[in-house]
Amino acid sequence: MKAGKNLMNRNQYYDKYKRDPETRRFYKSAAWSKARRLALERDNYLCVHHLKQNRVVAADMVHHIKELKDYPDLGLSLDNLISLCNSCHEAEHPDRRSKKNNNQKRRNVKVIKNKANEEII
Repeated sequence: MKAGKNLMNRNQYYDKYKRDPETRRFYKSAAWSKARRLALERDNYLCVHHLKQNRVVAADMVHHIKELKDYPDLGLSLDNLISLCNSCHEAEHPDRRSKKNNNQKRRNVKVIKNKANEEII
């Protein structure tokens, strides 16, 4: 359950701070909600990429085959939408993944080298 919550928080952060306002409005629109639902229903709520490999994985994302920013007129076209699981959707956008990884805070873990206590040896 915690992984799902982290994903939701990450998506909310991206939506609020990274996504441009016009795209944010699009993804919050009733028209997008309907198109998304229709695409998921058409694909039986299953990841299309995994189905091609004869694997059944639930879809939780709807992906624009031709990107929304490049083809806004195809934003609601069911022919341009496919249902994907989160990992397949991330794989479709490697440029976003590398930016996200570069922007994440890195933790420095200090490793202290020490000898074992003589009583233990």
